[in-house]
Amino acid sequence: MIDNLRTSDAVGTPPVDITAQGTKTETRKGNIMLEGKVALITGASRGLGRALALAYAGEGAKLVINARSEDSLKPVAEEAQGAGAEVLAVPADVASAADVEGLIQATVGRFGRIDVLVNNAGLLGPRVKIEEYPEDEWRRVIDANLTAPFLLAKAAIPHMPEGASIINIVSGVSVEGRAEWGAYSVSKFGVEGLSQILAAELKDRGIRANAVDPGGMRTEMRAAAYPEEDPQTKITPEENTAVFLYLASDDSKEVTGQRFKAQEYGRA
Repeated sequence: MIDNLRTSDAVGTPPVDITAQGTKTETRKGNIMLEGKVALITGASRGLGRALALAYAGEGAKLVINARSEDSLKPVAEEAQGAGAEVLAVPADVASAADVEGLIQATVGRFGRIDVLVNNAGLLGPRVKIEEYPEDEWRRVIDANLTAPFLLAKAAIPHMPEGASIINIVSGVSVEGRAEWGAYSVSKFGVEGLSQILAAELKDRGIRANAVDPGGMRTEMRAAAYPEEDPQTKITPEENTAVFLYLASDDSKEVTGQRFKAQEYGRA
């Protein structure tokens, strides 16, 4: 079995208020893109989610970071606070409706609203043919990659003001089905549709929804999917945050229902 978020740690533990732990914070200078915005990022303990948490922290956001394991969140939370952010770390299984409700309640209880929702958490699942795909793994990947963004959007939308942004993660295999990509590909096709539906339903409320294909990066999930690939041929997640900053900022307030390729963003 090939995972990206596999853990044996318990979920549903109380939120971790990192700002109360006395870590020294830096003083920001100059104009920052996300000043005062409340950003909720799932799958934030590593890879792209971690990179986005730190990038958003550096641009003035108030952060709620989520993963299944409290221990995995603490280093990210402390580093984000060191960049000057106010941080709330909430371990939860975002494929669980009850855990999602707790996550949203903790966020709103602390910050009062949600300006940015980044649905980043996900599982790769087995790289096998459909006829060999275990049914339990199929359901687990679909729940993590598609049901979770649905649950999070549904719970977050009532707390999102005009100008808020939903950012969903898609993939190269969400526009073209490929052999042995199974539930991962199918789930990401679903996220493409979910993003378009949200954009259409929320446009009149001034809430935007967009999808981003990050492309190949130097992550654990990429290494699991392509074990023969040299990871040094891929960019790091930290080098791939520009479009996510744009979509979280007011610079994109008129942009909704679009699909971006992160590694092509900003090219002349």
